[in-house]
Amino acid sequence: MENQFIVDQLESHIPIFQNLLSAVEEGMPQWRPEPAKWCLLEIVCHLVDEEKDDFRKRVRLALYPEQYELEKFDPLNWVTEHDYMNQNYQSKIGEWIEEREKSIQWLRSLKGVNWSSSFEHEHLGTMSAKMMLSNWLAHDYIHIRQITQLKRAYLQQIGNENLKYAGRW
Repeated sequence: MENQFIVDQLESHIPIFQNLLSAVEEGMPQWRPEPAKWCLLEIVCHLVDEEKDDFRKRVRLALYPEQYELEKFDPLNWVTEHDYMNQNYQSKIGEWIEEREKSIQWLRSLKGVNWSSSFEHEHLGTMSAKMMLSNWLAHDYIHIRQITQLKRAYLQQIGNENLKYAGRW
């Protein structure tokens, strides 16, 4: 079942994110390669907010559109609204793990739901539960790539070495 694969992948990302985010040295969570780029602390805070206030809620809304309303939010404003830069990095990693585990438990509890069920988004149109679930996994992939890119940039800066031998980036 395709949806089972997606849920399994979301669950398999728990140790991936935990390892990617935990293997850092002091000061690295706040380091950014450029002023306009996010640091690891901002990324993990964003992951927490997306887990509990976006994807889980949007899948639920798509599955049960008659019971819930579309909540508007702006993830870019969460950076300042939720004071990302003053959060505790390790605590946020733990919070994300807890939220992801809640999501997995909830997703696995769904039986006989209509994954074609949908809601209307004012800018994006019809959004089905299956589409939201797929985008949840795609969102993980985007941030795995983002974290990896940030860590490579950090290595480049601290080592000040040519990294071309490693392969084309």
